[in-house]
Amino acid sequence: MGTVKSYSTKTKGRLYEVWYTKPDGTRGHDRGFKLKRDAEAHLSVVEVSKLKGAFVDRADARATVGELGTDWLERHKAKLLQSSFHSVESAWRVHVEPKWGSYPIGGITKREIQTWLNELGERRSHTTVARARDLLAGIFDDAIEDNRVIKNPARGLAIKKKPIPDEVFLTHTQVEVLATSSRYPDLVRFLAYTGLRWGEATALRVRNIDLARRRVNVREAVAEVNGKHVLGSVKTHERRTVAYPDFLDADVAEACKGNGPDARIWNADNGGFLRPGHSTSGWFAAAVRRSSAGDPEFRRVTPHDLRHTAASLAISAGANVKVVQKMLGHKSAKVTLDTYAALFPDDLDNVTEALSRQRAEQL
Repeated sequence: MGTVKSYSTKTKGRLYEVWYTKPDGTRGHDRGFKLKRDAEAHLSVVEVSKLKGAFVDRADARATVGELGTDWLERHKAKLLQSSFHSVESAWRVHVEPKWGSYPIGGITKREIQTWLNELGERRSHTTVARARDLLAGIFDDAIEDNRVIKNPARGLAIKKKPIPDEVFLTHTQVEVLATSSRYPDLVRFLAYTGLRWGEATALRVRNIDLARRRVNVREAVAEVNGKHVLGSVKTHERRTVAYPDFLDADVAEACKGNGPDARIWNADNGGFLRPGHSTSGWFAAAVRRSSAGDPEFRRVTPHDLRHTAASLAISAGANVKVVQKMLGHKSAKVTLDTYAALFPDDLDNVTEALSRQRAEQL
């Protein structure tokens, strides 16, 4: 059991301090209480927290978010893809550190963080706000493990909802028009029927293609970080094998022809990673303009919209949600459903008809 003692200062007169034994056996010392009963109450809280295994050293709780955040980034740098770390580091530098860097980790409340997130959401996108929140929550997670705080005030907080994107789904005919209007028709078709991300497709090597089985092994992706291409492995749930239809046989075989197993399938003229070009003047944008010139229903599309098209065409061909999830490399079927729920057919009538048939057969 700890003790409460009084002491005097020249400016504040008599004050009280609390002495106790920490869980690790060292002596703890908190002081500055004006009233004895406040010191005794604090000592009771300390003793109960020790019994519950929830003791927090006030000195450890005074470590600032700036100090802990810098350490957190350094430790997690090796765990993240370079492109992912760039985004996280940017969230820290632009949003989290300027706001919370000088705050002691034990002096931040849930209400304060929620207010900050609401204000940030008024001027920043859902993705930016979510990344800042999750970064701060990760710092608090480590602080809990180090017994600096008991709870994580950054967890369970609501942020602005992600807007439902206005996906563009091309028809088979429109895909072919776009492909034949482009500089890289085989790549356009490949994206529209496999659902690969641009960075995944342009990182593919010949050894990633199984021509006999019509399979694509997605293992790498390239991303642009500060204007430079960075090649890295994909996330665990994005490592997958994707099938492509037989009408792409000639395109894929021609793209692989004459290249060694480590050669990339699609390259820029200078041998580097292929880019779609400028959003208004690049080769892809030019192909879209040519395609829409003769088709008023041909909507403006981006390379990423071909991924949506792949999902749409697969669903219309009868693919179920798990197949589409695997094809796109989504982390869960929930992500797939949240994005494409409206495209899946309503099977209520099919279920009731099947039940009727089963009942008739068994009675």
